[in-house]
Amino acid sequence: MLLRKNVCYGPEKVLQSSQISSPITLFDSSPITDGAAAVVLSADKTSRGVYITGSAVACDTIDLSQRESLTELKATQIASKKALEQAGVTIKDIKVAEVHDCFTIAEIMAMEDLGFCPAGAGGKFVESRATRLGGICPINTSGGLKACGHPVGATGVKQIVEITQQLRGNCGSRQVKNANIG
Repeated sequence: MLLRKNVCYGPEKVLQSSQISSPITLFDSSPITDGAAAVVLSADKTSRGVYITGSAVACDTIDLSQRESLTELKATQIASKKALEQAGVTIKDIKVAEVHDCFTIAEIMAMEDLGFCPAGAGGKFVESRATRLGGICPINTSGGLKACGHPVGATGVKQIVEITQQLRGNCGSRQVKNANIG
């Protein structure tokens, strides 16, 4: 099922959507939308604390023809390895994640590059229901970019806010049980 602007499309409609670039279809792609994001940081001791224990940045060439592989994002692999080491945790410690899913395949590549599953196993990982609520690591509990739109520049903040709310236990029906690392 795909939700878009309070309209629910069934599997047939999704599978028959217009092809963008084989095999990617319209409903495999997030809409690019206008948006903005702001974060207020506070030392207020009254709220449930959420702490950044690992943070890293890595870059790769934007020119796809210069990349070693079209099925992996080296920058994701490098940054996640550094952030996990900095935090003193492994990928298996992560209880909930928000990954960049501008296209369906991008979510699968992110799960593989982050190490939630081996390279080439992302589709099977999703099929196993591991990424759903109640799975071993729910991913994109907010619905991801395809459900929330993709306001370029604001997307990352939206994802950080979702993880913060998950770790605070404030996500209602989409709350991941025992989410303590995201």
